Amino acid sequence: MRTENQHVRRRGGRAAALFATVVSLLAAGLTTLFSTGSASAAPAAGSYSLANAASGLCLGVPGSSTSAGTQLAQSTCNGAAGQTWKLTASGSGYTLTAANSAKCAGVRGASTSAGKAVEQQDCSGAASQVWTLTAVSGNTYRVVNGNGGKCLNVKDSSTAPGALVQQNSCDSVSSKSWTFTASGTVPTDPPTDPPTDPPTDRPSWPAANGSQAVSATIEVSGTYDGGMKRLYGSGDLGSGGQDEDQPPLIKLANGATLQNVVLGAPAADGVHCAGTCTIRNVWWEDVGEDAATFRGGSSSTVRTIDGGGARKAEDKVFQHNGAGTLVVKNFQVEDFGKLVRSCGNCSTQNARHIQLQNIWVTAPGDTLVGINTNYGDTARFSDVTVYDDDGRDLDICTKYKGTTSGEPSKIGTGADGTHCLYSSSDINYVD
Repeated sequence: MRTENQHVRRRGGRAAALFATVVSLLAAGLTTLFSTGSASAAPAAGSYSLANAASGLCLGVPGSSTSAGTQLAQSTCNGAAGQTWKLTASGSGYTLTAANSAKCAGVRGASTSAGKAVEQQDCSGAASQVWTLTAVSGNTYRVVNGNGGKCLNVKDSSTAPGALVQQNSCDSVSSKSWTFTASGTVPTDPPTDPPTDPPTDRPSWPAANGSQAVSATIEVSGTYDGGMKRLYGSGDLGSGGQDEDQPPLIKLANGATLQNVVLGAPAADGVHCAGTCTIRNVWWEDVGEDAATFRGGSSSTVRTIDGGGARKAEDKVFQHNGAGTLVVKNFQVEDFGKLVRSCGNCSTQNARHIQLQNIWVTAPGDTLVGINTNYGDTARFSDVTVYDDDGRDLDICTKYKGTTSGEPSKIGTGADGTHCLYSSSDINYVD
């Protein structure tokens, strides 16, 4: 006959077993979480550069070697074949094949140990050459080896060019995350539209042909010609402040053109462009939040600002949030923060390209262009004339490490031959 104490012990045994099972499952779940992050769709098969999230430098084959056994390293992103990787589906993961050698990224000796070198090898389809991608944010992923479950990592989390790449236990350290940028998106020299020769003197600002209050966003799908009338915000468009969520005065659909307009104060959030667009001979007398914001598009999308000018921009004049290229030419700017800023903390990041051609700049100003090197951004300059900057305080090109959350960090300024593309002859100072 079973006693009450025996009954209690058996119930306690079942409870203890259940508790142990729950703890085991939780532990396994936490291990998986910290090893690989949360599941998310990977990039489409294709060719990419991989920029390390900690350093902004690109995964590559040192010296563009074609020899098997060459350990991979990070170096300044340059779009070369030695930094271009073909992503190909393989079972539940992908292979990464170097474009310069046709060899696959794999773990040396098929090791499952932390700290083992990642090198290029003759492609075999082995598990040590297969990688799964787990999204961290946007197009940034942890790259996890299919053999040992360890993450592609820069040795000692170094941010120095030439630092070697290995596998290591997966966690949230940023050197174990990589940003994938589709290759072949960098514009070629010369710029898409050759610049005109700049005149000796700055063009004069035009007089407006009357004024008109705008109380609701003007939506344009074809061409809007303002006849040089001044448009200014009223009602919901009349704050004139720096609020991030203001509506624009004018919204351009993909393919639309805006021309011959003076935008007065208050200007709300200026002009929004949804894709390809042309802004011709438009003048911002007093920039509100931004003069214009560019969104949407693909890597082949080109937006063009031709002629016109902007002044009194507390922060940015043009905000480049979409994919593709923004060309600004025959344009003048004065009393501003940044002429063009590639988005540093958008939830979805892309390689963005900016070309300045035939620009007149009057100080004070902070920087002409701000770009994110870790996303493969570029900025090209030609025929830029700077006035009244005796101390050379204006930065021509400022480099940031972009992010999908928080604030981007400034990492440098000046021409570098890779991201900030200009020579001293492209910048002319007039004191």
